[in-house]
Amino acid sequence: MTAAALSVTNLCVWLETRTGRVPVVDRISFAINAGEATGLVGESGCGKTMTAKAILGQLPAPGIGVSSDGIKVNGTDIYSLDTRRRRALLGRDIAMIFQQPATALDPVFTMGQQIGAVYRRHFGGSKQHIRQTTLETLESVGFSQAEDIAAAYPHQLSGGMRQLAMIAMATVCKPAVIIADEPTTALDGSSRALILQQLKRLQTLHQTAILYISHDLAVVRQCCRDVMVMYCGRIMETTDCHSLFSHARHPYSAGLLSCIPRLGATRPAAISSIPGQVPAAADLPGGCHFAPRCIRAEAGCRESVPALDYEDGRGAACFRPL
Repeated sequence: MTAAALSVTNLCVWLETRTGRVPVVDRISFAINAGEATGLVGESGCGKTMTAKAILGQLPAPGIGVSSDGIKVNGTDIYSLDTRRRRALLGRDIAMIFQQPATALDPVFTMGQQIGAVYRRHFGGSKQHIRQTTLETLESVGFSQAEDIAAAYPHQLSGGMRQLAMIAMATVCKPAVIIADEPTTALDGSSRALILQQLKRLQTLHQTAILYISHDLAVVRQCCRDVMVMYCGRIMETTDCHSLFSHARHPYSAGLLSCIPRLGATRPAAISSIPGQVPAAADLPGGCHFAPRCIRAEAGCRESVPALDYEDGRGAACFRPL
């Protein structure tokens, strides 16, 4: 069997505090094959971005702990590598598209310089070759005037253009895996459609595995085959997108879906909302973390942690699935 482009096994992230460890990501596992896209969805504060940073090895620091039974890119465990070999892999084999390009891009260098620096770091080459590769990459993500974009500074570009340039930076080395963290945040409808179109094209062209991180289920439905629903650092449901939208098994997933406005010939039903809010990491309730907000919760839900049980290939961490 061919190894997955990205596989994560029992990933945990925690904060070290004076009162002990505070879990942020709690034993999550998943795999994405080449040419496939998987969504990771949930409300803000559920641990999605922390998961991405842990995968990329950006979190080991004072006060933050990371453990796993394996985070592998094309079969290579990132955490088994020394610093030099890990730096060689990051950006070349796995790259990330950040959700705020205005702050992720360096304001004192042109886009051509920043994209070219990524390629030079991993492959080297002459200035002419690097420049040509940079221009070709900018063209590949949809820029018709690649030379003008390469000469521009980030502040001279619109939000959508900065995000496209960020995609160019992430794909200039043709990585096997891309983590797209809220790639369409704060973009207008046309820019959002263009970003998603280019990511889907690159996924097909280079057989790239993509992890879409989003709170927007519409984006995930459009781009992904599979989806994981996260709440308070735990995976509550994992299934294919069609099954999730046709019949969510976890009450939290159903609550997220009920918040989506629907247009039709008849008057749409009122948009509902999930009562309460995501608890702080340092104040998580016992048992199922979603129990205080769940209308189906019973006493046992507040005492025990439900396992991610599978039925017909669909996983749901719930004692009373829908």
